[in-house]
Amino acid sequence: MLPFGLAAAWWLARARPFPGKTLVETLLMLPLVLPPTVVGFYLLLVFGRGTVLGRWLNDSAHVRLVFTWEGAAVAAAVMALPLFVRTAASAFASVDAELLEVGRTLGAGELALLTRVIVPLSYRGLIAGLALAYARALGEFGATMMIAGSIAGRTQTLPLALYASVQAGRNEDALLYTLVLSALAFGLLGLTGIYQRRVAFQRGE
Repeated sequence: MLPFGLAAAWWLARARPFPGKTLVETLLMLPLVLPPTVVGFYLLLVFGRGTVLGRWLNDSAHVRLVFTWEGAAVAAAVMALPLFVRTAASAFASVDAELLEVGRTLGAGELALLTRVIVPLSYRGLIAGLALAYARALGEFGATMMIAGSIAGRTQTLPLALYASVQAGRNEDALLYTLVLSALAFGLLGLTGIYQRRVAFQRGE
């Protein structure tokens, strides 16, 4: 999902207005406001066998995501994508367009501009976007349950395992899952902050 997220963020930040742009932007951001179960149902329509597209994906393209760990990963990525796209788009928009024009006049291609100008100037926003997206994916529950189920050892993520433990009255297991999820989220945010400060120090910012 990362390449798609980067492309979408760059498009949102730099594309010229055109009829329908607002609609596309709204569709990209929908998972932020829709209930996760609604997003999961849409994924079932796309990847399940109940629709023509779903049957083609399963039977012809051999893409099988329902009740698989790959489906759980896709659900988490779809729910987290808007956070990364919005944060990365803001970072890209902050890059001075004149710098890009100067680079083009000096013969730099779009790939060179991306790797040598855009990303170095946007790294803080990109790192923050990745951290937020990962944290959101880590806690994903509703969409994952809809498309992948909660199959122990196959599709059961930590949030699903926590819910199953509470439902079964296994409070010690539930506490363990809670502590693991909290530690992962805390560690991720802490490491992101440390890395950003270190890079900023090295750059003399």
